[in-house]
Amino acid sequence: MTDPTPVRSPLDSAHEPSVDLWKGLRGIMAGTLVLEAIVIGLVLTVIARVDDGAHFQAWKVWFVSLLAVAMVVASGLQRRPWAIPLNLTLAGLAVAGWAGHWSMGVCGLLFAAVWGYILYLRRDLRQRMAGGYLPSQHD
Repeated sequence: MTDPTPVRSPLDSAHEPSVDLWKGLRGIMAGTLVLEAIVIGLVLTVIARVDDGAHFQAWKVWFVSLLAVAMVVASGLQRRPWAIPLNLTLAGLAVAGWAGHWSMGVCGLLFAAVWGYILYLRRDLRQRMAGGYLPSQHD
């Protein structure tokens, strides 16, 4: 005897999520950029203090300062379709800051790992939405 109830896929009753899940992810990305800007800005104190200020040069101050300001500005642009490439470019510039001082490169590598995890979360969220596996798709 066969079971009369058909096997149902999550897609059978799934609909668009009732909440904007991308809004939460954009908030995480904006917050990450603000935190990264603070950490990168603090690199100025390291450059000024290490080796009695031997590494404190004008181009390094400008590079670090402009990068930190660009990160704060970019945190408000997360709705734009080009926000993720911008975020990754800024993270790459933070890693390239190794040329200015190794401490900035280390901070850049740490935040590059954070951005890698955010991209993983974004991909996972997109796959779950497409598969209809989110609780907000089954209200």
